[in-house]
This record gives sequence, structure tokens and C-alpha cells, in this order.
Amino acid sequence: MAVQVLRRKLGASDKDARLLDAVRGEDGRLRVFFGAGTDVQGFDPARALGAVIIEEAHEMGGSVMLVARGEGGVALKSGVRVALTESPAELGLFRGRNVILGSRLAETPAQLAEGLAHHALAFGVSGAVFYDRCETPEPGFEAALTQALEALEVEMTVVLLTSPLPLGKPEPALTEVYMAPAAPGRGRMEAPAPDPWRSNLAEALVYELAKWRFLAEARAVACLDACDILPLGANPFDLVQSHGAIRLAGVPSYPWRVRAGREAAFGDHIVRQFDQSFGISRWAVCPRVAGLSRSWRLVRVTDTPDDAPTLMFWRAMGLRVPGQATSKLVPKTSVIEDARLLDLARALGHDPVRAPATEVKEAGDKAPEDLKTTIVTCMKNEGPFLLEWIAYHRVIGVDGFIVYTNDCTDGTDTFLQLLQDKGICQHRANPWQKGDAQSPQYTALEASESEPVVQEADWAVCMDVDEFIDIKIGDGTLSDLYRACEGANLISMTWRLFGDSGVVDYVDQPIIAQFDRCAPELIRKPHQAWGFKTLFRRIDIFRKFGVHRPKGLQPEHWEKIHWVNGNGKPMPKSTLRNGWRSTTSTYGYDWVQLNHYAVRSVESFLVKRDRGRVNHTDRDQGKNYWFRMSHNVDQDRSIMRMLPRLQAEIERLLSDPEIRAAHDYSVAKHREKIAELKTREDQMAFYQELTGQRMRNLTHRQAHFGSAVFAIGPHVIPDEIALAESLAPDFFFTVEQEGEAQH
Repeated sequence: MAVQVLRRKLGASDKDARLLDAVRGEDGRLRVFFGAGTDVQGFDPARALGAVIIEEAHEMGGSVMLVARGEGGVALKSGVRVALTESPAELGLFRGRNVILGSRLAETPAQLAEGLAHHALAFGVSGAVFYDRCETPEPGFEAALTQALEALEVEMTVVLLTSPLPLGKPEPALTEVYMAPAAPGRGRMEAPAPDPWRSNLAEALVYELAKWRFLAEARAVACLDACDILPLGANPFDLVQSHGAIRLAGVPSYPWRVRAGREAAFGDHIVRQFDQSFGISRWAVCPRVAGLSRSWRLVRVTDTPDDAPTLMFWRAMGLRVPGQATSKLVPKTSVIEDARLLDLARALGHDPVRAPATEVKEAGDKAPEDLKTTIVTCMKNEGPFLLEWIAYHRVIGVDGFIVYTNDCTDGTDTFLQLLQDKGICQHRANPWQKGDAQSPQYTALEASESEPVVQEADWAVCMDVDEFIDIKIGDGTLSDLYRACEGANLISMTWRLFGDSGVVDYVDQPIIAQFDRCAPELIRKPHQAWGFKTLFRRIDIFRKFGVHRPKGLQPEHWEKIHWVNGNGKPMPKSTLRNGWRSTTSTYGYDWVQLNHYAVRSVESFLVKRDRGRVNHTDRDQGKNYWFRMSHNVDQDRSIMRMLPRLQAEIERLLSDPEIRAAHDYSVAKHREKIAELKTREDQMAFYQELTGQRMRNLTHRQAHFGSAVFAIGPHVIPDEIALAESLAPDFFFTVEQEGEAQH
């Protein structure tokens, strides 16, 4: 089989203008290609001595193609004459052939040859033109590619086209992890230095240039980079014979793992993201049918009809970003094996490393009233509130509680140990140690996985002692909710943020009876307002607990997920891996919500602030937190229908003298702490600020402020706004954002 690998060079220069190339056609006409930023009005169409005669000027995406005749340079209106280095058209190289046109970044000769051989055998490709995006060509590359193609016994003519000028945008190279669109943590990475030699193309005319220099008489051309590969199936080179031009849509693919000591091959790429939301736009064209007047752009051929067919291709990300583990390129919890990729790997003669097989448990057919639910939580100095919280959730149908504590000084830990001894809950000392990398809450969640009360549960949820599940359907029980959500295996309960409701003093009364002022249902800011917690079936679709929802999705089982919101409506695919808050399209309060009494009374908040947080241990719960979490503009009393049953359960539990004594002890310690804190000047100043008119007003006005105000704090709000008698319904105030929002 004949193999020909040729090196060609653009006649590019940026001396007087950004010139890409000048192609002399077989008909004697000259096509001159000027790069990005060229003004089409800057050329002098008048005949000038020593200059070509400009017959046509076409502006394309900020670049210009001139059609001219004669010899010489190109005259500009400024009086400058741009010298040309002409390149002869070599249409005979690819006349009548199926050709691939694209870019090569860092693909090796073996990788390039494998892709070309596949396209030759499966689609009749016998030619390729690749812009070799390198500042200096690699020595011996042509010989190595020739040898690799000959070994694969395919007929192929390849042109490697280099440029004296970089053709990319002032961005990092596409070979950097930072530029992998699905790279985990990309938003937190430091951007590498710009590398226009291998960055996204900036020049809109590079494919049009290749058409006139090499491909105007090709049978068909598919725009594919060296890391792209067509799946087995429909042939785009044949399809364009009747359609002229079609669209190609690329999907990133990844290896599960590349064997040690080997470079990635197309056949290693057997997984893709199940929830990918972006695509790669390319095209295929038949020059004869489409006509040469239709320009070849970066992502389309002009005038391609809306109803033109679309075929897919795979982008092998292990070739595009070489030498990186798949986990650097894409979250492994988002990738699944694809049968089409496996078929392709086998056709290429590969035995790829497969993703490990996992199984999920059968949900079973228990009646809703027989399903067991367990709550996992952490507490520190919550003694006065824990009995109501446990009693309430027992009333609605929670069977198991496992509570982790650390550093308690108000009897919370001994109270919980007593309740464990009486069979009411499970209590554990939190294994977290000061200085540990993760928070006390995450440490506890990890520890809970092996606990029988969790393993034996049908449903589980991670939630806090200031959160109450408010079920609005049926009798307000979990069995009513499970019955309504039949078939669901995750139920997200959106927070309803309850404010201080004007309550200053701590009293030993049920929280759900004291506080009824809250945020409105439709509340986009602060971003915490629509956080949710998630009840989930323990069937191993996810590997572990998370604070807001289970984590560690087993991606091969994503189609078994039936996740609903508080209205019983399906949650979108975009939520499955990392979602933790509702949006305008996913919030719902009709069936269930999570009442979040984050601040309680002013006095109790002093203690909460002094105690610190179990999740975000490095964040102060000061006035910024109060402003974000204490919402008093609306009223919701739906949970109060449960008060008679709650009171009866509390009284039943308190009829035990030991439980009564433990509760009273924690209440007394809470009151002692309040009294102690109020003797401190800083705490009293904080207390007076929370009870002052300014903060009272602001807890009714959060809807009027932008995200930056919540991120920075209420001190940025001028007094004339905070202390105004009222604000117009459409009044809005914000400031410049500083840093990231926190939750």
C-alpha cells in the first residue's frame, strides 16, 4: 500500500499585516488569506505598480480572503505593500479522495496512524491534512508516521501543515488539564500560561485556506482532529454525496485506565460522561455537491440547512490531554461504559481495562408504613433542643437515630447516652480530632456507614438538630410521603429558612411552636436559601453519605435513579452528581419541605455562635450568618398541625425521671451559658445589634439585596436603606462581589 507523508508550510508573516498564506490556483488566480483582526476596508482595490489586482474581498469572522490576479504584493490604503510568499495549490494530492482535515497537537505517530487506519478501513479515507500545531516540527515525525502507516497496510497521503505564526487564541494549550472541559476542580485551578501554538484556534480561515490549497477536488472532507474518531456505522463521506454538507457532533471519551507504561490509544477509550451537557461541533462536506463558494468555518460549512443530518464522533481525551490519569480529566463518578466504544475498541483490536462492575440492592416491596428510616447527625451543646427534635421525628415515622457528639459542656453527650441506654437512639463519640483534614460532620458520616442502624435502614438522611421534616400531605408522616413518591429512591427536601420571628429570650418550649416567620418559597438569594437535604434509599447507587445528598455515584447505575423534589417532580440529570441546592425549576414545597430553624431566639443564637459549626468549622456564625439565615418576611404554620402529637410524645418521654433530669440539666446549662455570655462586652454588643431596629428590618428585606451583599455582610447596606420605613417592591441593592459565597 502506498503511504506518503508530506510536510508543508504556510507562507505566513506578520510584518505588515497578519498574512496566513497566498495560494496560487491552477487557474492562475491568487487567493490571499489574512488573519484575525484584518479590516476588509484596509485594502487598496486600485491597480498599483508591483501589486496584484484585487477582484474580490471576502470578510469571514474578522478575517479576510482576497481573490486576485497578477503578480506582486497586496497594496493597503496606508501605502504599505504586503509582500507575499506564494504556495502552489496541490489539488491533485487529494483529488477524488475521502480526506480528514483538522489539527494535530501532541498525538504521537502511533496514535495518528491508528486513527487514520481505522478511518481508511471503515470509511474509505485515503488522505489527511493536519495543521501540525507546533512551534518547531518534531524531528523524525514524518518518517515515524510513514512507518506506522505502512505497518498497518493502508493507503494514505498525509500533509502535515505548519505555520511560522501561532494560529491559536491567547489561552493555555488544549493539552493542559486546565483546558479539559470536565476536569474536576477546574474553577479552582491556576490557569497555565497562554500557549497560542496549541490553544483553541483563533483563525477562522484555516479550513478555507486548506480547501483552496489542497482539498477543492476531494471527494469528501470530514473536519476531525487527530484525537477524533468516527464510530462504526453511517459513513459521512458517503452521506455528503447527496446532502452536500452535514454536521458532526463530538462527544468526549475517556479510558477507564491506561495500562502502566503505555501511551493511551483510541481503543482504551471506553467510557463517557452520562450527564455531559456540551458537544463539539464539526462538519463534513462534498466540495463538488456543496459548491466551493460555501466557506469552511471552524464549526460549520456556511448555508448548511437546519435539517441536514448530524453524525456523532468520539474525541479521545486521553490523546488530547496526554499523560494524565482519567480522574484528572473527568470525575470518575460521572463516567459509564458505552457499548459503542467497546465495539470500537474491539474493532481496533484492543483489550481495554474495563470499569469494575458493581451491583445495587433491590429496593424490595415493603409497604410504606414498614419502611425503616434512619437519621445521621452531629451535635455539640444541643441538649435543650434534642428531645423535641427526636420526639418530632419519631412521631412522623423515623425509626433510627445515630448522633455523633464532640466537646459537649451542656450534657448533650450524657443525655444521648441515656437515650441510647433506653433504646431511643444510638450515640457515638465523634472520632474527629482537632487538626483533621475533614470536618467533624464528614468524619461522623464516614463512621456511620458501618453502623447497624444505618445498614438496616431502608431510607436514610443526614440532617441537623435545627432541621425538621415538614410533610404536608396525608397525616404528615413519612409513610404518607413514601406512598406519594412511589418508585422514588431519592427525595430532596428544600430548606425553608425560619427566622427569629421576633423572639429574643430563650424559653423551654417546642421550637416548631415558637417560630413561624420564614423566607418566601420563591427566594433565589442568598444561595443557601434553597439548599436541600435528601432522603435516599440505601440500595448502593451511591457509595457514601453526603451532607446534602448521598455522594459517590456509581455512574453505571445512574438510570436507576428516581429522584424527586418536594413536589414529587423529577429532578434533572444535572443534579445527580453534585447538586446540593434547588433552582427555580426544581424547588418544591407542596409535599415536603425542611424547616430550618438556623437561628432560633437571639439568646440561643449567642450560644450557637460561641459553640461553632460542625461542618464549616472555620466560619464565624456572626451577624453575616444571622442576616443570611434569619428570614421573617413570610409566615408558615404548616408544621404546627403536628404539635398535639409532638407534645404527647415529649410528655411520654419526660415521664421517665432520668430523661426529665437530663433535659432539665441541659436547659439549665443553656441558661447559664446565656447569662455568662451576656456579661461579656463583645457579646452584649452583638446581642444589641441583633435586637436593634436595623437588623430587625433587614431580616424582613433580604429579597432586595444581591449575592455580593450576602457574601460580604449586612454592614455594606447603608442606613438609609436599612432603617427606611419601607422599600418599594422592586427596590434592589448590591455591591461589587468579593470572593466566593459560602454555605
